[in-house]
Amino acid sequence: MQVFPLFEGSYSVAADKKFIPFDPVKDNPKDRPASLFVHIQPFLIHTGGSLLLCDTGLGFSGPDGELILHQNIRKAGFDPDDVDLVLMSHLHFDHSGGMVHRQGEDIELSFPHATYVIQQGEWEQAFTSSSSSYRTEIFDFLQRNAQLSFLEGSGQLTSSISYEFTGAHTPNHQVFLFSEGKEKVFFGGDVLPEPEELLRKFVAKYDYDGRKAMALREEFGQRAISENWNCLFYHGKSRAMGHVSLDGGQFRIG
Repeated sequence: MQVFPLFEGSYSVAADKKFIPFDPVKDNPKDRPASLFVHIQPFLIHTGGSLLLCDTGLGFSGPDGELILHQNIRKAGFDPDDVDLVLMSHLHFDHSGGMVHRQGEDIELSFPHATYVIQQGEWEQAFTSSSSSYRTEIFDFLQRNAQLSFLEGSGQLTSSISYEFTGAHTPNHQVFLFSEGKEKVFFGGDVLPEPEELLRKFVAKYDYDGRKAMALREEFGQRAISENWNCLFYHGKSRAMGHVSLDGGQFRIG
């Protein structure tokens, strides 16, 4: 199994939910008060002859008009048109913006030959929620043009891909586990978005159910140790992926 982080950049986001590029080297966080600073990092997985994408980032384009996500997939040695499955943990804009490619007034599917895999409840939430974290125009376009596969609860998508309904970050959030031989890769979406959330316990205000999310992080950390998961961190600042261990009763990422 091959795993490729597809780093889309660092951004600040304030109450207006606008993602503004942020360079930690030259930009001063104090110039952006009341902002959250995030790294955006979808993942490409090549396994069993299939090409899988875990979440799609913001969908921002480079100076030449090409999606940054597409550029990163090409850098990894693959063609974006060959993506088979787009696996969505949830549909907040920082995870779903790249499902489509927008250029001015034009919009097209970013992965026209792929099947987009989404929890049924999350899809319904995206259309009914008043939160600006959901961009309904994206889902309207997908509904008319994309191959969609809706999941309910937890289960087995293929012989090598399982999914687990978690809720917690959004009411209908899901995570994915990929298996190939003895190798296991875990994508926790925004229930386990960065290694720091394993290293310290806290209730996050950005979670729908912060206490459940905190408990799930502990559970997934323990399972990662016992099953030797390689964990993928979508918002990871210090590292993109790693295996979990215990050191003096504390989680460590190596």
